[in-house]
Amino acid sequence: MDDQNKNLILATVLSFLVIMVWFVLFPPPEPTVDPNAPAVTATAEPTATVTPGAEAAAGTTTAADASPTAQAPRLTIDTPELTGSISLLGGRIDDLELKSYRQTIADDSGIVRLLAPVGQPNAHYALFGWGPAGSLDFADVPGANTEWSPAGGGTLSPGNPVTLRWENGKGLIFTRQIAVDADYMFTVTDTVQNTTGEEVRLYPYGIVARHGLPTDLENFFVSHEGVVARADGTLTETNYDEVADLPLVEREGGQAEVVEAQTDGWIGFTSKYWMTVLVPEQGTPFTSVTKYVPQADIYQAETRKPVVAVAPGGEVTHSARLFAGAKEWETIRSYMNDGGRDGAGQPIPGFIDAIDWGWFFFLTKPIFALLHWLNAAIGNMGLAIIALTFILKILVLPLAYKSYVSMARMKELQPEMEALKERAGEDRQMMQREMMKLYKDKKVNPAAGCLPILIQIPIFFALYKVIFVTIELRHAPFFGWLEDLSAPDPSSIFNLFGVLPWDAPVVGSLMHLIFIGILPILLGVTMWLQQKLNPAPTDPVQAQIFGWMPWIFMFMLGGFASGLVVYWITNNVITFVQQYAIMRSHGHKPDLFGNIKSGFKKKEPVPVADKTKKSKK
Repeated sequence: MDDQNKNLILATVLSFLVIMVWFVLFPPPEPTVDPNAPAVTATAEPTATVTPGAEAAAGTTTAADASPTAQAPRLTIDTPELTGSISLLGGRIDDLELKSYRQTIADDSGIVRLLAPVGQPNAHYALFGWGPAGSLDFADVPGANTEWSPAGGGTLSPGNPVTLRWENGKGLIFTRQIAVDADYMFTVTDTVQNTTGEEVRLYPYGIVARHGLPTDLENFFVSHEGVVARADGTLTETNYDEVADLPLVEREGGQAEVVEAQTDGWIGFTSKYWMTVLVPEQGTPFTSVTKYVPQADIYQAETRKPVVAVAPGGEVTHSARLFAGAKEWETIRSYMNDGGRDGAGQPIPGFIDAIDWGWFFFLTKPIFALLHWLNAAIGNMGLAIIALTFILKILVLPLAYKSYVSMARMKELQPEMEALKERAGEDRQMMQREMMKLYKDKKVNPAAGCLPILIQIPIFFALYKVIFVTIELRHAPFFGWLEDLSAPDPSSIFNLFGVLPWDAPVVGSLMHLIFIGILPILLGVTMWLQQKLNPAPTDPVQAQIFGWMPWIFMFMLGGFASGLVVYWITNNVITFVQQYAIMRSHGHKPDLFGNIKSGFKKKEPVPVADKTKKSKK
C-alpha cells in the first residue's frame, strides 16, 4: 500500500469516524412543537403562596398550597416584538408572545409563546418584590400575591411605561414603574416611601420561575437548556437535571446554589432560541440563586440585592431589568455593548455568551459574525452559507495548496516508490529508511494529504453549531422546497421529490433517513466525483472503502440541517476544482471519465496460480 493511499484512507476514515460518533451521540432532534396546540390564554389563575422560611427569598413562589381565585386584572403589553399582559396579582410579567416568530413554517402557525401564567400549561413568569428585614415581616412588603393598583399608563409599550401602586396600611407606600423597549428588555423600577416614624429595612429581589420542565425540551447535547448565569466574569450553564440534583439548603426552602457576585452578572432560563434572564444593576453586589422546589416541581432563578435602610420620611428606589425574548445575535450584542439599540440602558458584560457557542467558540463566534454580515449583504441565508464556504476555502487555501502539491508530487514519485519496493523486498527497515530519504530529497511531506480534511473537521463542527443553535437560521428559506435551512431537506425519493401524489416521510423519521432528499444525493455525488480525480487503489479492500464512503456519508448527513449540507456540497465542489487545477499545474491531468468508467468495469478474478506466486514472493 503506497503512502498516498494510506494518508487518504487515514484522513477519510478519521473524518468518517468523527462524524459517525457525532451522529450517534447527537442525533438530529425530532420536532416537538405541536402546530395544532391551542394558544394559551390568560384566564383565571391560582394564587401562589409565599414560602416564609427562605432567608432573603421573600416572594419565592410555590404551587404547593395554591387555591383558585377570581381572575386578576391585567395591563396590556404591545410592542413591535411582543404582545401579552401583566397580571396585577403580584405585578407578574407572565403572559408574553413573540410577534416575529411562528411555531412552524406553516402559514397558519401560531406565534411563539414565551411566558404563561400560573395555572396554565408550562407556566413560566417573572416577578419582582421586596423582602423583609429588621422589624418587617412578609405581610409588610409586596410579594407574589400582592394586588397592585394601576396608577398611570394603560398599555405598556416603548416610551409608554405603566405604574403600579400598593400601600401596606402601616405607613409604607410602594410604587412600581414597568417600562419596555422596542426589543425584549423590560425595566422594573421599584420605589418604597417610608411615612412612619421609624427606620425600616428591606431588600429588592427578582425571580424567574418555571413550573415543571418545558414541554418543548429537546435534551440535545449540542445546545444548552436550563439555567444560564454569569457572575464576576464567570459563565455557568446548569441543565434542568443538574438543578434538580442541587443540595438541599434549608434556609432556601429547596435545593439551591447561591453565588455572591460583586461587580457584574445575570441569571435566567435559556433554551435553544429563547431566554428569560434577570439583569440586576451592573457594577454593584448581588446574590444569584439557582433553585429547585421539589414539592411543587418549580425551577427558579433569582437575584437579590443587599438590604437597604429607609429613614423616616425617606424613600429608596431600585431598578432591575428582565430580558424576555429571542436570542438574536445583533440584539443581544447591542445590550452587551451599548445597553440596547437605543443606548438608554447599562451595558451588560458578557451577555453575548447567553448564546451557546460550544467548545469551538473561538471559531463559532467569528464564523457566525461573518455569516450574519453576509446574510445582511446578500439577503438570502443559503447564498450567505455558500459565500461563507468560499471565504473559508480562501483562508485555508495556502495550506490546502501545499497539501495538494504534496499529493501531486507523491504521484510523481510513484515509479520510484515501486522500484524501491522491488529492491527492498521483505526488508522493512531498509524500505522505511530509503522512503524517508526519498521524501527528504524530493521535499515531499507524506502526511500533508491529511491536512485539508483535518482542518475541515473543527470548521464543520463550528458551522454545525452555528446552524443548529442560532435563531437567525431558524425558518431561514433558501430556494424552492428548502424553506428552513435549520431543518433537514424535506424532499424524498419516496415520492420522487414531489412528482408522485403522496406525501414524503415526516422529517426526522426513520423513513425520511432512508428515502433521502435532493441535497443528500448531491452531497454523495460531489464526494464521489471528488474521489474520481484519482484512480481507484489497486488494493481491493482500499477500493471498497473508498467506493462506499460517499454513499455512507450521503445517508449519514441526510438528517442534518440542510444549511450544513449546502455548506458541505459547496465545499466539495470548490475542493474538486482546486485539486483538479493544482494537479494540472503540476503536469498531471486527472483522467476523470476514465476513472469513472474503470469503477464500473467488472474486475477479473485473480487466478489461483497467480495468488500462489504472489504469496511466495
